[in-house]
Order: sequence, then C-alpha cells, then structure tokens
Amino acid sequence: MIPYGRQHITQADIEAVIATLQSDYLTQGPAITQFENNFAQYIGCKYAVAVTNGTAALHLAAMALGVKAGSKVITTPITFAASANCIKYCGGDVDFVDIDPQTFLLDIDKVRAKLAAAPKGTYCGIVPVDFAGYPIDMEAYRQLANEYGLWLLEDACHAPGAYFTDSKGIPQMCGNGQYADAAIFSFHPVKHIATGEGGMITTNRQDIYEQLLLLRTHGITKNPALMSKNDGGWYQEMLLLGYNYRLSDILATLGNSQLQRANEGMQQRQQIAQRYMAAFKDTNVRYTHIPNGVYHGYHLFVIQTEHRLELYNHLQSQQIFAQVHYVPCHLHPYYRQQGWTDGDLPHAEHYYSRTLSLPMYPTLTNQQQDFVIEQVLAICG
Repeated sequence: MIPYGRQHITQADIEAVIATLQSDYLTQGPAITQFENNFAQYIGCKYAVAVTNGTAALHLAAMALGVKAGSKVITTPITFAASANCIKYCGGDVDFVDIDPQTFLLDIDKVRAKLAAAPKGTYCGIVPVDFAGYPIDMEAYRQLANEYGLWLLEDACHAPGAYFTDSKGIPQMCGNGQYADAAIFSFHPVKHIATGEGGMITTNRQDIYEQLLLLRTHGITKNPALMSKNDGGWYQEMLLLGYNYRLSDILATLGNSQLQRANEGMQQRQQIAQRYMAAFKDTNVRYTHIPNGVYHGYHLFVIQTEHRLELYNHLQSQQIFAQVHYVPCHLHPYYRQQGWTDGDLPHAEHYYSRTLSLPMYPTLTNQQQDFVIEQVLAICG
C-alpha cells in the first residue's frame, strides 16, 4: 500500500517519548517551552505557542486578532475548511476569493479588486494559505493589507521550512512574522513534523503572544501583574473566556524530536518532487512550475489531469491511495446554505475538477515512486 502521505517515526522519536513518559510531567511541563523555542528558532520568529491542533491554532489566532460578530474576512476556497471555519467560530463572516490558475494560491489581484469595490472598512483581515507548500508572497499581501488597514493570518500548515524571496532579495520563511501578524502550523501525521495531533501559532507581536497564552488555557492566569489581587501562591484569575487548547508534553517531545530532522525531510521531499517533474515533463500530466526565489515545501505533489476519476480508480486498484485536495470550501453544503453556488469561483472549480495529490512523504522509496509514475502514465501518458 502506498498512501498519499505518511508519518515517519524513528527510534529516536520513540526514545524521546519514553523519556517524557518516565518524567514528572505529561502536560504543562518543560517539553512545551522547549518545543516552542526550537520551533520559533527554526521558523525565524519571536514567539511560538503550541496548541492541540492546527484548527485550534486558527481559532485562537482569529480570536487574538479580534474577529467577532460582524467581522468580514477574505480567504481562499482551495484549502482545508478550517482556514475559513475559524472565522465562523468567532461569529465572523467569510468571503472566498478565487485562486490564481497557475499557482493555485489566493489570487492577490482578485483580492485587490474585491477590496477596491467594497466600502472602506468592509473587511478586517485576510487568511492567505501556503497551499501544498507553495509559499504565498506575504510581502505583497502586507502592502495590500496596509493600504486597507487589514490584519494577515498566514495558514502555513503545508509549508514549515518553505520560503519566498522578498523584494530585497531576502528569503522569508513561511510563518516568520515578518509580514503576517500571525501564522499557524499543523503537526497532523501527514505533515512535515508529526505529533499525531498538534499545532503552533507564530508571531512577532507581543500583544498577540500574550493574548494567545491566556486563550489556550481557559483565559486563566497566575501572573501577579495581570491579576486584580493575589491571595497566595495558589491564587489564579480568569480574565477572559478561553479554551483548553494545551498540547501535552508527550506530543511536544515527539514534535521536538521530529523537528531535529526537519531539514532532512524537506530535502527528501524536494528530491521526490524533482523525480515526479522529470517523469511528467512533455506528457499530458500538468504540475506546478516553481519560479526562482521560491522554495516549495511539497507537503503535496499536486497534478492536474482531465482523466482524474479514471486515474484515481486505477491507482486505487494498484494499492496507490492518491487524494484530492480540496473540495472547494464554498461548495460544501454548509457554505452553499450561505449563498455560494457553482460558478462563483471558476478557477477554483476548474482546478478541483482535475486535481489529484500523488504520494509525497520522505520515506517514499524510488521503487515505490517509479511504480506510481508508471501507473499514472498508463492512464495519462
């Protein structure tokens, strides 16, 4: 069986987790801070806050950015639903804007046109997504956001370690906080860094960081500087309505161990992508071409084919479990009930009708990949 994605657990990972199980802490211990500090250093940001999963990260980030009833936020339809749902959790409204048909990323020209056509103050923020690992140009989005007074929340779940090169020629790592107000990551098993479940919020803004620390733990603090009084060492106060979105030390330890070989995993993903591109060059299989200055994360290797259903079924018959990423958010029944319908976002819908994600994970062998390529070309060659 060859799945589209798979975790890679090593003996070092196992030994690290065992050590935590034998320690004094299973949750709210030192492994959390260690993971946060190491991840912040890896991404190149000031602050990192570990939480239970990527969806929780989106939810808390949206809360920290002030999303509430009446807030209107722009995002892409080609993403996992949580990128949009986090706005709904806070009582806000989502406006989907179509994708660029070449990169499959949120189309900044269409976002600009949407903002220009709306009364000033209609929108409060944008959630760009580094889809499949392709780093979106956050510098360009920052300039646009500044023009309209918007915040930026970067969904970088697919792209830890990926970067784009800014106008000054400086590589900017996804989620480093240079341009976005906050960014989020996921540690789901098929992601670059796997903890089973888990997520991270990164930011360079101290006010957001301090708000996130409260929100992930019920809004409760023991910090004397924040409390109205202090009855003793046991005393704590709930300052706002938060959630229990804490990550356990067990998962943080696994994440920290995985982080130590993140660069190695990224290099392996690059090699796998290069082999796919070499095999599909001059065939009917379309794939994304990456410009100079962009370092793709390759969480997914996405192809486009007019024979998607036939290919999908054929691969299944060969025990190759490809996947589709994603059904456009605006076409899910929940969002259809809010007025979205077929034809609203033609580029996203055309993309969806032809897309398939092939197996992509660091332990995919050359022999396995050659078999996948052979089966794809048998249908689409």
